[in-house]
Amino acid sequence: MSDARLTTSSFLVLGIIDKLGEASPYDVKTEAARTVAPFWSVPHAQVYAQCDRLLEAGLLSQVRQESGRNRRVLTLTGQGRSVLRSWLDDSEFVPVEARERGILKLWFGGRPDVLAPVQLGEHEKTLQSYEELADEVGELLTPGQREALEFGIRYERMMVDFWQWVRHREERAQDR
Repeated sequence: MSDARLTTSSFLVLGIIDKLGEASPYDVKTEAARTVAPFWSVPHAQVYAQCDRLLEAGLLSQVRQESGRNRRVLTLTGQGRSVLRSWLDDSEFVPVEARERGILKLWFGGRPDVLAPVQLGEHEKTLQSYEELADEVGELLTPGQREALEFGIRYERMMVDFWQWVRHREERAQDR
């Protein structure tokens, strides 16, 4: 294995391929969009680059499908599985970087009366979709997937509460 520096995106790719058993880079991209995108997005081009890096590092193996479009199908090597397991077992704390554009706009002087209604509405829609997902497929999820979905629900509830607070604070300020 080369001394590849593994990032969270590297582990995202390893984790998805591990869950699927085998996958093309396109499959990884599609599964990431379907599952983890609400709490961890990864650009499509980065998925393909990560697959190449992990293959070169000896953490993935590849076979070409002879039929159809000659797709490459990737699987974890023993070393890849070991590296993924070590990462999963590592309890190191890394502070959250929320990357909420609306919050950044507030920081730089964005108008709360303009931002709050839109942000509130979007977070309410996202919360509703997560709660519906939990009702529809909650029992089909693994415990870890259910916990990740619960994080999304709680996060969206917190954001709804925050933007309601911003809106009400702005309304009180206008009444003065």
